[in-house]
Amino acid sequence: MYLNTHTYYSLRYGTLKPEELLQIASQQGVKSMALTDINSTSANLDFVRLAPKYSIKPVLGVDFRNGVQQKFILLASCNKSLLLINNYLSEFLHSEKKVIPDTAKHLINTYVIYPFQSKVFNLKPHEFIGVKPSDVNRLKFSKWQLQLNKLVILQPVSFQNKKAFNAHRLLRAIDNNTLLSKLLKTEQGEETDSMLPVETLKSLYSEYPQIIENTRRLLDSCNITFDFSNNAPKNKKTYSNNATLDFKLLKKIAYEGLNYRYKKIGERIFSRLEKELEIIKQKQFVSYFLINWRILKYARSKQYYYVGRGSGANSIVAYLLRITDVDPIELDLYFERFINLYRTNPPDFDLDFSWRDRDDIMNFVFKNFKNTSLIAVYNTFKYKASVREIGKVFGLPKEEIDKLSSGYFEVKNLDNLSRLVLVYSKMIKGFPNYLGIHPGGILISEKPIHYYTATYLPPKGFSTAMFDMVVAEDIGLYKFDILSQRGLGKIRETVDIVKYNHPTHSTIDIHDIKRFKKDEKIKYLLKNAKAIGCFYVESPAMRMLLKKLQVDNYLGLVAASSVIRPGVAKSGMMREYILRYRNPERRKEAHPILLKIMPETYGVMVYQEDVIKVAHYFGGLSLGEADMLRRGMSGKFRSRDEFMKVRNQFFENCKNKGHSLELTSEIWRQIESFAGYAFAKGHSASYAVESYQSLFLKAYYPLEYLVATLNNFGGFYRPEYYIHDARMNGGIVHPPTINKSQYQNHIEGNNIYLGFIMLESFEVKNASKIVKERQQNGLFLDLDNFIDRVPISLQQLSILIKVNAFQFTGRNKRELLWEAYMKVNKVVLEETVATLFKSEKITYKTPELSCSNFEDAFDEIQYLGFPLCSPFKLLRVPIHQKVMAKDLLNYIGKMVTVYGYYVTAKRTGTSKGDLMYFGTFVDSNGDHIDTVHFPLAAKKYPFKGRGVYKLTGKVSAEFDCVNIEIEKMEKLAIIEDPRYAEATKKITV
Repeated sequence: MYLNTHTYYSLRYGTLKPEELLQIASQQGVKSMALTDINSTSANLDFVRLAPKYSIKPVLGVDFRNGVQQKFILLASCNKSLLLINNYLSEFLHSEKKVIPDTAKHLINTYVIYPFQSKVFNLKPHEFIGVKPSDVNRLKFSKWQLQLNKLVILQPVSFQNKKAFNAHRLLRAIDNNTLLSKLLKTEQGEETDSMLPVETLKSLYSEYPQIIENTRRLLDSCNITFDFSNNAPKNKKTYSNNATLDFKLLKKIAYEGLNYRYKKIGERIFSRLEKELEIIKQKQFVSYFLINWRILKYARSKQYYYVGRGSGANSIVAYLLRITDVDPIELDLYFERFINLYRTNPPDFDLDFSWRDRDDIMNFVFKNFKNTSLIAVYNTFKYKASVREIGKVFGLPKEEIDKLSSGYFEVKNLDNLSRLVLVYSKMIKGFPNYLGIHPGGILISEKPIHYYTATYLPPKGFSTAMFDMVVAEDIGLYKFDILSQRGLGKIRETVDIVKYNHPTHSTIDIHDIKRFKKDEKIKYLLKNAKAIGCFYVESPAMRMLLKKLQVDNYLGLVAASSVIRPGVAKSGMMREYILRYRNPERRKEAHPILLKIMPETYGVMVYQEDVIKVAHYFGGLSLGEADMLRRGMSGKFRSRDEFMKVRNQFFENCKNKGHSLELTSEIWRQIESFAGYAFAKGHSASYAVESYQSLFLKAYYPLEYLVATLNNFGGFYRPEYYIHDARMNGGIVHPPTINKSQYQNHIEGNNIYLGFIMLESFEVKNASKIVKERQQNGLFLDLDNFIDRVPISLQQLSILIKVNAFQFTGRNKRELLWEAYMKVNKVVLEETVATLFKSEKITYKTPELSCSNFEDAFDEIQYLGFPLCSPFKLLRVPIHQKVMAKDLLNYIGKMVTVYGYYVTAKRTGTSKGDLMYFGTFVDSNGDHIDTVHFPLAAKKYPFKGRGVYKLTGKVSAEFDCVNIEIEKMEKLAIIEDPRYAEATKKITV
């Protein structure tokens, strides 16, 4: 009897989860119902998947509205008509200006339901009028009394009780950016928009049994089916429109790749290749491989750098097709992690491109393959953000909202309104707020995307499905991952910079990984953790792990890339791996079965495939069950019944094998901790390849590499730290300079000229004017010459002067500022006016003005964000540092006081939920100081932003890594800003 129900995917309107809606419907005796979210199809597939569990026949449709004003409801009688409805909704969602009309377009095999108050009178056979319970009395005096065959029950369902209705009103207020007290009635639903028992609903229409019968018949005539029991790939089935030709092409390309990849081709390689090809064919993954191959063939034709990652890196076919650069034979990668006969979904290929190239790749995919769309992600209400939003609509003052969102309060001391904010913030936590875009997921479907869902058009301009990757996989649509990362941009740009900064050097073969693996300079950087700026190995945590493991080889780095992941660390096995890595005696403590399964990692689960091996060999799970466990490890399916079945089967099998419950529980704990975090070995190996490429460039061309790092928006650290590292590598860093700087950072020899991009508040158009004018008409001679040639405002020119962009003139910048103020127009002309004769500028007698180096530093802090001099020189009281970072090994177990400039800090929680931190500083020599801030110290001595800190604590060391366990921390005062010191003195006087 329900033709108009909403879930919380009716964004900022509905309050019911899809399964919650079905649960309530089942309790109320509903046997068939229609889901009609407002201008959305996000919940449709989940609704159909879950409906049989509640013995409910699902019907799908859409509630078409302008804002909250209902225009009509469309219901699909079959899957074909659902496609038409999705097409129709997508027309509106792809156009911001297109308003939904009063009457629906005629779509074959669809039903239209207009609200009772609509002005539509001449109904077509497939059109109906919906009568709400509140409309029944009005019906007696309406012309529709004479056309009862055109009337159906229309009881909207958007929430279920008074509290949920209140949440609905809050969501509407948030959506309208208004106070709850000012929310218009027309902007919200009715309090009665909830689900009643079926018999109660029918009783409201007892005078009109025909309306009840019309509704029943309409629901009976609708039949939507999606097969979730068989989620075999629904991706594009063929690459060439012929499956036989596809397989021949795949085999041909793979065999052609043998000579490119291998110098010696033995039986092991041939047998692995044939085995993979056969399973790829059986599992119907041929087109999936070929589409990835085609995308990357295009990338190579454009000379784009890329990295292929994911479980697909375990495949020799992927290696031969140049989808990945990881040799599964060399690394003995576990074939069953990549693919097996029980696996229903294709392997993962995460294709990483430079952020500069990714959009062109996306364009290529959309132009060359039909039925293509991006995948959505559901951006949900987070608790703290909800507190702020609800606090605003309740009208709480900012101070109160700040207090509530910070969490620092006693509930018993709060007033009723503040308590309500907390109650409803918890209630809407996790509700979808708006649809975003998956970072790189693309669907290429055999059927039109609209067969499954409507699409919308985000700012990027690529059609995007209204569901996420989990829902897509449920139906058998598996994504292609086209991702971007800064690391590849850095590598590509470094190679280009080296070409012009070292023109005599031979061309760099950045793909010569085999040579890089043997390079002594790279080994030194790895072993000594001197990899700042390098992909995946530059963070403080990775730097310390590399030191602890003393890694100087490729396989060690592959393991470290996975060991650092939260899954391994959380399970406690990262520490155990380090102990076994360093101490052969410790390896004997490993369980014999686990050591036999994972000899390379000393019986410690490090990779995703280790979990599959343990599940299969230790836990006795079949490969099919182990594959289900693999999917469950992602965290997406943790709540699914099938994952719990696998867990129960694991424990049962272990019991039958004679393993103790204590051992089984511990192994399962380790497995569970991997959820969502562990890497496949091939994935780690792919990361390590890119790490080696960046390490090679950092080893041989450190300055060029660091310039490219800055131009690609850095990495783990702030730009200031990469500039510090450039100095440590012999670079001479100059502020933006009008006769040398480009828009981006630029290097000549070992001189690094910061680009105009680094200047806060400096306009891009002015940077472009300066560079263009200099290229066309030569260097600028002085300030007057610059003013003549570049139209620029006084405010923008003053930024350049203050950061010493005119230092080449040899003149004091205060004098230059004074002159600029006298000579520059307050209103800027867009173009300089060319004249036949240059008029002589009025010469002003410039007063004698002084300027200090300290003033330069404060101008740099204002416009660059950091000083170009050592921050230690800006301290109010100069320090006399006796103990330096390099000396700490001599003070193990002793209390020391050192001075360090703050670089970064990692916030984490203890097992009790208390906050603690790991800090990174550099001393005045530029060497690292690593600190540990346990909860008591962290609370008493908090970080206070950038600056030099006096650090007092006990020195500890573990596995060659030195830390200071902080007992006291004080941020040191810097000198008074000399730019305002004179004014301050005058005011004081």
